[in-house]
Amino acid sequence: MFTAASAFAQETAAESAEKLRAQLLEVQTKEEDLRVRLAELDEAIKPENIERSLAGVGSTRPEELREARRRQLAIQRDGVLAQLKTLETSRQRLEIAIANADALAYQQSARPAPTIANQMFAASPGLGYVWLMLGGGGFAALALAGGVLLYRRKIKLRS
Repeated sequence: MFTAASAFAQETAAESAEKLRAQLLEVQTKEEDLRVRLAELDEAIKPENIERSLAGVGSTRPEELREARRRQLAIQRDGVLAQLKTLETSRQRLEIAIANADALAYQQSARPAPTIANQMFAASPGLGYVWLMLGGGGFAALALAGGVLLYRRKIKLRS
């Protein structure tokens, strides 16, 4: 009973670590995608690339168009940077959680296998007390019976 609970707890800690690793992989993938997008935005925000992107658009105010495009790209870049910062924080927290889950799984696996007596005492705190009292009572009854036998033998030897 206790062994099954211990094994379940150990599997749970190990499974938890694996789930956290899967989440970390997802975060790292998103982080890499955002870094690629950030590089694209950094390239697109360069003045010569803004000029190139608006070359086919005719306007009487090309400076305003370029500035609007630059602002739009800057807003997108700032959004990507904010997402990257959030993902970086999540990644760090996941790495810490994985280290903690691994440590817990290791501690659980390093515990000695419980004995039958430990299992009985661990099953219920009240049950452990009852076993102790019955065991003590049994010892007292055995000592009393032995004393009675010795007393009777002594009486027989006198007569």
